Amino acid sequence: MNLLRKLLFPFAILYGLITSIRNFLFDKYILKSYSFDLPVIAVGNLSVGGTGKTPQIEYLIRLLSDKYKIATLSRGYKRKSKGFILAEANANAATIGDEPFQFFQKFPSIQVAVDADRKNGIEQLLSQTEKPEIILLDDAFQHRKVKAGFYILLTSYGDLYSDDFILPTGNLRESRSGAARANIIVVTKCPFNLSLEEQDDIKKRLNLSKNQELYFTFIAYDDFIYGENRKIKVDEIQYFAKVLVAGIAKPEPFFSYLQNPNDVCLSFPDHHNFTDKDILEIKNLAQNNIIITTEKDFVRLRGSVPNEQLFYLPIQSSFVSGSEYFDKTIIDYVGTSTRNS
Repeated sequence: MNLLRKLLFPFAILYGLITSIRNFLFDKYILKSYSFDLPVIAVGNLSVGGTGKTPQIEYLIRLLSDKYKIATLSRGYKRKSKGFILAEANANAATIGDEPFQFFQKFPSIQVAVDADRKNGIEQLLSQTEKPEIILLDDAFQHRKVKAGFYILLTSYGDLYSDDFILPTGNLRESRSGAARANIIVVTKCPFNLSLEEQDDIKKRLNLSKNQELYFTFIAYDDFIYGENRKIKVDEIQYFAKVLVAGIAKPEPFFSYLQNPNDVCLSFPDHHNFTDKDILEIKNLAQNNIIITTEKDFVRLRGSVPNEQLFYLPIQSSFVSGSEYFDKTIIDYVGTSTRNS
């Protein structure tokens, strides 16, 4: 913890008090939460960014979309629009945000919507002629105005919420006690060979309640990088000179997976809107070499960088073990909730 964050400790206490009072008012039904007659799954975290919400949402889409009509609802962080928008043919990263646009492009069979007011967003989705059967709320763990039927809380390996503190001294949006609302807790970005001993140690540190399930996932990188019109095996480009570009919260694993000594790595803030100056720098550094970026950044860079040079590396969330139990818990909730509705 750096000195500035230590000096801001009184503000962290004040912020923690405010969020605790807010949660207390919702818990005691003094502030109203709204429920809906369909399965609503909220995926979120206690900390600020970087826990892998997008791969987790995509995992749920793959799990459920063959059998159910799915809609995702996000706030559309850093979009240049307001209010409710249901993604259509003219959607782009500027109008709905980079992550929702990624969902829209990858999963054409689902509905993708954005609205900072999740209650209004759900009501708008349910007013459509084609109504969803399941709604996945992206980054909505603190959005207490909507009471989801099921909560999945993510926390990063090596940066567990149990070891963190409230903003601005730490990175938590609310007290660690907020984890009690979760049905499932997923420790993300683990080593793929995480030992049972370390899993047990993390479980003790998180101090789960008896009705909560715990899972461990790792980031699985694709064997190919993908451009507009072609793909190349990762093994084939390992020794090429290239420029690696990442506008994500924690880019180090992305860089280390692809990097060799001849590469240039450019790191930008999470959800960065690339300026003309940024684009010029990327082009000048790349010259005729290929440029590889994250899937999220690709949707914002496409059209600004020559198509023949620009590629992205897809990722997926994979379970260290127990994926069948995770899947069964989700499918059982959806099936029960659907029958009840």
